[in-house]
Amino acid sequence: MVVSRWWGLGALAVLALGGCGPEQTRDAVTLLNVSYDPTREFYRDLNAAFERNWLESQGQRVRVLMSHGGSGKQARAVIDGLPADVVTLALAADVDSIANRSGLVIADWRARLPHAAVPFYSSIVFLVRSGNPRRVRDWADLLQPGLQVVMPHPQTSGGARWNYLAAWGAARLDAAGSDVAARVYVQRLLRQVPLFDPSARAATTTFVQRGLGDVLLTWESEAWMAVAAFPEQGLEVVRPGCSIRAEPVVAVVDRLVDHRGSRALAEAYLRFHYSPTGQRLAVRHYFRLFDERAVAAADRDRPGALRTFGLAQQFGSWAQANTTHFAPGGTFDQLTRPASGATW
Repeated sequence: MVVSRWWGLGALAVLALGGCGPEQTRDAVTLLNVSYDPTREFYRDLNAAFERNWLESQGQRVRVLMSHGGSGKQARAVIDGLPADVVTLALAADVDSIANRSGLVIADWRARLPHAAVPFYSSIVFLVRSGNPRRVRDWADLLQPGLQVVMPHPQTSGGARWNYLAAWGAARLDAAGSDVAARVYVQRLLRQVPLFDPSARAATTTFVQRGLGDVLLTWESEAWMAVAAFPEQGLEVVRPGCSIRAEPVVAVVDRLVDHRGSRALAEAYLRFHYSPTGQRLAVRHYFRLFDERAVAAADRDRPGALRTFGLAQQFGSWAQANTTHFAPGGTFDQLTRPASGATW
């Protein structure tokens, strides 16, 4: 697979959209997908495949526009008026936020697509430098004196929330369900983070291109993309003993597509994620599938098995996790008070 080395952080400029039907360019209708940061390469390929498929099956040219950024920031942008036809975000909670705060998405959006609108999943792993000089093998190794961990900020990045919950859940399992032990571990881990980046891709840029830090805590898919994009660096992916199953979600932005008359196109685009072509592209971009039989054996050049736990298993629900850990004054705020030495 050819991997682009373009790791820019800015979102693509978005055309002003309006009127009663999908926006018409010279020869194509447009669809805007507002997505989280580390999906740039995947959607470059999936969009091209969908555009070809739609032209062949419907006789209509379509151009899929993209906006990328931290998942939480992207959700707020949609609430504030970014005219998305669909959102493809890192957290179900971010789509719930759009639904609850703006009414742009219907409340039961999860019921529309298989696996609660999760077309594929990932996990949280460690990306280390060539030869793994700090000998990082599992979560406890991240607490080595002087070791610097690179990760984004949970207030702007969905990937950062997955990072935090992966660490908490792994520590809790290791301590036979003790939240006290998990709190102690995560507080120490956060003290290893000298600076919180705004998004998962920004954190990758900090680690890979700026050469800062000893370990990048990130999506498994993002880690393998970095390895493929920068082979000369000899980066290595380390899978911890256990981690969280990180589940990005997809949803139609109902009020906008009904206003624009683009619902059929938007729904077909999301269903395309579940098609054999969409699933094959997800695997090629280092995501994991619920049903590996959906792709041929030749397309399953995936990293080995990873022991994972689900969000519900350790935290109940996103609403509970957000209230406990990420709301103002929650556990994350408590653990990153100035004494921790972390800044952002």
